[in-house]
Amino acid sequence: MTLLCFSHLRWAFVFQRPQHLMSIFAAERPVLYWEEPIDSQDGSTSLALMQVAPNITVATPLLPAGMRAEVATDTLKNLLDAYLAGQNEPLIRWYYTPMMLKFSRHLAADCTIYDCMDELANFRFAPPELVALEQELFAAADLVFTGGYSLYEAKRTSHPAVYPFPSSVDIAHFAQARQIMVEPADQATLPGPRFGFYGVIDERMDLDLLASLADARPEWTFVLIGPVVKIDPAHLPRRNNIAYLGAKAYEALPAYASGWDVALMPFAINESTRFISPTKTPEYLAAGLPVVSTPIIDVARHYGSLDAVEIAGNVDLFLSACERSLIKSRPPGLTWRTEADAALAGQSWHNVAEQMSELISEATASRQTDEALSRPHYDYLVVGAGFAGSVMAERLAADAGKRVLVIDRRPHIAGNAYDEADAAGILIHRYGPHIFHTNSQPVVDYLSRFTAWRPYEHRVLADIEGVHVPMPINRTTLNTLYGLDLDSDAEAAAFLEARAEPVEPIVTSADVVVSKVGTELYETFFRGYTRKQWGMDPSELDKSVTARVPTRTNTDDRYFTDSFQAMPAAGYTRMFKAMLDHANITVELGVDFTDIQKRVSFDRLVFTGPIDEYFDHVYGRLPYRSLAFRHETIDSEWYQPVAVVNYPDEKVPHTRITEYKHLTGQTSPKTSISYEIPKAEGDPYYPIPRPENQQLFKRYETLALGTPDVLFVGRLATYRYYNMDQVVAQALSVYRRHVANADNGARLESDPQAIAAE
Repeated sequence: MTLLCFSHLRWAFVFQRPQHLMSIFAAERPVLYWEEPIDSQDGSTSLALMQVAPNITVATPLLPAGMRAEVATDTLKNLLDAYLAGQNEPLIRWYYTPMMLKFSRHLAADCTIYDCMDELANFRFAPPELVALEQELFAAADLVFTGGYSLYEAKRTSHPAVYPFPSSVDIAHFAQARQIMVEPADQATLPGPRFGFYGVIDERMDLDLLASLADARPEWTFVLIGPVVKIDPAHLPRRNNIAYLGAKAYEALPAYASGWDVALMPFAINESTRFISPTKTPEYLAAGLPVVSTPIIDVARHYGSLDAVEIAGNVDLFLSACERSLIKSRPPGLTWRTEADAALAGQSWHNVAEQMSELISEATASRQTDEALSRPHYDYLVVGAGFAGSVMAERLAADAGKRVLVIDRRPHIAGNAYDEADAAGILIHRYGPHIFHTNSQPVVDYLSRFTAWRPYEHRVLADIEGVHVPMPINRTTLNTLYGLDLDSDAEAAAFLEARAEPVEPIVTSADVVVSKVGTELYETFFRGYTRKQWGMDPSELDKSVTARVPTRTNTDDRYFTDSFQAMPAAGYTRMFKAMLDHANITVELGVDFTDIQKRVSFDRLVFTGPIDEYFDHVYGRLPYRSLAFRHETIDSEWYQPVAVVNYPDEKVPHTRITEYKHLTGQTSPKTSISYEIPKAEGDPYYPIPRPENQQLFKRYETLALGTPDVLFVGRLATYRYYNMDQVVAQALSVYRRHVANADNGARLESDPQAIAAE
């Protein structure tokens, strides 16, 4: 079975994915490697053939210069047919570019493969017809392979059989660089330390970054190996410490790498690098070199957790990463190689080729002649039917006229705000009390389109050894606890000031409270409650945890002081139903994101789930606290005087009890309550506010910023604890910005000031 490979990359250009794979497949079958045409010297038409390796023939069409496109297509078709004439062997059609489908679409083949190693449409000078031809190739292909996981995510809805095969490595070849090798003459005289790069130098290179690095560290030498393509060489930064050594043979690369201290991947973050999975990452690691890269998604995803690989998004960070990597490159700093070698174990182009061959055999044996199954298509897939997802869906459908599919893995809409009638007919909140309050009139105006409101001002009591006192602490709280008769704000303020124990600087949650009210009130109201809620002492938590809870000197016993406080008159679920009741919105419940992608196609994604889950927890899981709820119906008209009673005592397992009739205004001879018990495992509710967790989130945020077709919205997607009104404001803000400039890329709208300004 002949493998006919159509490639936009010339065999003799840079030895990379096509050359590796075709060399391996040639051990089993003849390979014809069809290149793009070049101008003939004498104006004639011919097909130049060259055997470059056993069983591999490179075919280069020679066409007269200036030939019209349609004539060139017909000519190429004739050259191809003439070459194949008389050959009765079955064909495998293997495409690296959809452009060559124009003259080869007529060929009968036992199997057609599209090995999509790059998003060619994003490259400079991409032909305008490429996108349409790619769609045709998807329809014709039996299998689609992608050069990385990011590209897989972009293409997996375009074909029913898409498989990711990230760039691999010939470990033995590049491991030669770990030995003492004779350095090439053009590099041997360059001073050290040396920071090296090999590969094509084109629009994917961040030339400004390279220049800034060279200017900032004149004592370092930057070695660049590879051809300059699609950019004017005159635009390359020229510095005494930048050496452009030109293209080199694949066989020579280990010798050059052996003379480097650190390997660089200074790629620009632009459309052309959006989906790349650079082959050089594992090659550099196999060569025993630490690597510094700009935040390329697939590099960060697959190698960013290695000590050997540094990801840096700007010049200052890149320089710091280079300095750290320089230390790692010298004994005794080479211990990272053990981890890097373990990560590379099992990676090889032979393994990739073997897995591809198995898929080809299966596809050939069971090839379907019917057209690929059609799938419903949506403009947007919205993952999550809570506040963030539902607001985005409603705006996209009602305001922008987009066709939207909303999914949720739970069997209901409304997210954590979901409410339902229990067996006693009382409307309860399955996931704990949700009290709506806001100072944002635009948020009120928006939600009022979908619900009437029941005025409600929330009041909370704290159970202190059986005595119920207002929470947050106010003058009544102090009088009740201490048997006082404070009758003015000034007296209450003086009382608290006398007990306050100033802490400088204020860093933790404990610092916040102790500095305001002193140790006794801190231990009475906050310490036990916080330890239960978060599973750690307030001294271990960021100051933001308790900074949210005020201390008052008046007798205002409302929990919130916002200008608007109310509950949806018919409940949250009814409000969400109205929000999602639009002809352009389809809702599917009880389905997972990974499953729905196999059944539908979509242009863009709104993701409101955990951001670390979207990126397959590549850096590890973001820490959350979870909750358990025990709901009970009691044969009594009322259970407690207010909707919520807190239990600060650490010996009591629950943090609070909620009685829902206070919230709903319902009347019934029975009442329904719920106990709220914090726990470490379960559905994610509260991001744990510690500096190391924010640092971990920032790594995921970097990945998100490089994912332009995904809008990350909501609490879980931005790893922040937002009130309901803040989530609505955030979603409305993301929608407005997205519509105003839909090509601006992915956004994590996580600036509290920006949200408050809404």
